[in-house]
Amino acid sequence: MRVKRYIVDTMPDAMLKIRTDLGSDAVILSTKELKTGGFLGMFQKKKIEVIAAVEKEQASEPVKAQPETIIPAASAVPKRVVPDAYRKSSEAFAESMRQALAGEPTQSAEGNSVASSAPAPSFNPSVPEIPQPTLQHIPLVPEETVHRVSEYNGSADGLQQEKLFEELREMKKMMAELSREKEMAALPESLIEIADRLKKQGIQQELLDTWLSEAMGQFPAPELITTVDAKAAMKFQIEQFTQSRIGGGINTSTKIVYVAGPTGVGKTTTIAKLAAEQLFKYKRKVGFITSDTYRISAVEQLRTYASILGVPLEVVQSPGDLQRSLQRLAECDLILMDTAGRNYRNELLVSELQSLLAPLENSETYLVLSFTSKTEDMRTITEHFSKYPLDKVIFTKADETGSYGALFNLLQEYPLRLSYMTNGQNVPDDLLMPSPDFLANLLLGEILP
Repeated sequence: MRVKRYIVDTMPDAMLKIRTDLGSDAVILSTKELKTGGFLGMFQKKKIEVIAAVEKEQASEPVKAQPETIIPAASAVPKRVVPDAYRKSSEAFAESMRQALAGEPTQSAEGNSVASSAPAPSFNPSVPEIPQPTLQHIPLVPEETVHRVSEYNGSADGLQQEKLFEELREMKKMMAELSREKEMAALPESLIEIADRLKKQGIQQELLDTWLSEAMGQFPAPELITTVDAKAAMKFQIEQFTQSRIGGGINTSTKIVYVAGPTGVGKTTTIAKLAAEQLFKYKRKVGFITSDTYRISAVEQLRTYASILGVPLEVVQSPGDLQRSLQRLAECDLILMDTAGRNYRNELLVSELQSLLAPLENSETYLVLSFTSKTEDMRTITEHFSKYPLDKVIFTKADETGSYGALFNLLQEYPLRLSYMTNGQNVPDDLLMPSPDFLANLLLGEILP
């Protein structure tokens, strides 16, 4: 058996060298990722260590001198020293590997493999055996690597291009970070303090850079900017950002409002607050529909609110029930529908809601999110619930956190408009309709929710 070690940049490079040196019958024994070069532990390049072997060297293919390290090996290991079960497994592996490299169809388990058809090496009992490296001493390549071998043969150019693009992306990211640090160092102290606060609020860097750049453009002499001027300039930028992203309350022409969201964000309590607002402030006749029959006491909770507010309640479990309930509530000016809170990570459960959220004429769909959720979780929730059209968003539990940056990040990334915020459990109180001025002061720490 001849075993050889290669240090390469990509697997296609390794496959080409293995075929040239060891022939098409070679077997990849192991692969491992390495890091080489660099300066003081930085800027290291990723390499791949590949160990390959061939049971019998092909005399017809010349062996070229290679700089790679060669693992010493003598004659092939007699098959009698290998357990029969392991021998069959290694023969099948070698045959599948050979066929993958040659692009041939895989033989069945009963077919003859290359290892089994090779002639058995001679054994002279008078010559002492020298311990040889066997497949038992070297970890085999993962099975998924074997299935990917045929893909490497025709995709070398594509993989090299992807590697080049990845390096360019990393270089671009590094240059942007260096440029950002240089720009931050050039900012006046007053703006640096505001930028640090907004970072702690969770504002993403790209959005923060835009605000800072626009704020700096308002001053011909940045070195003379006072703390009051810097705060006013940044507040103006935040107000400009939120101006077109405020959705207001429920439209007067809206007939039905769907309220969707994950579990535990306070949808039912929020619906009660919306109903109280429409009843007492706008004098509209309101009706309730709930499909939340999965959660214990969910229907009873909304029934209690309906009894206190004096509004009718319908419980549905299917699209057919929904149509009949809408007919029974036809005399209401506004119908608020509470959907079941589902696990947003389970796409099947989230998709079930689509049958109950038919986009009817004069309807709006509200997504309810909690300020206490992580920004990444909010993104995932919004992505999953965006399978059906979302019009506006409501943020709850503003009184349970001091970080509000996720709201601005979400409005930047998704075509949603902010409608309401809640800051407590009291019904009909603790419901806010935020304005650009309110949001700017909230983010800058000027007021509490």
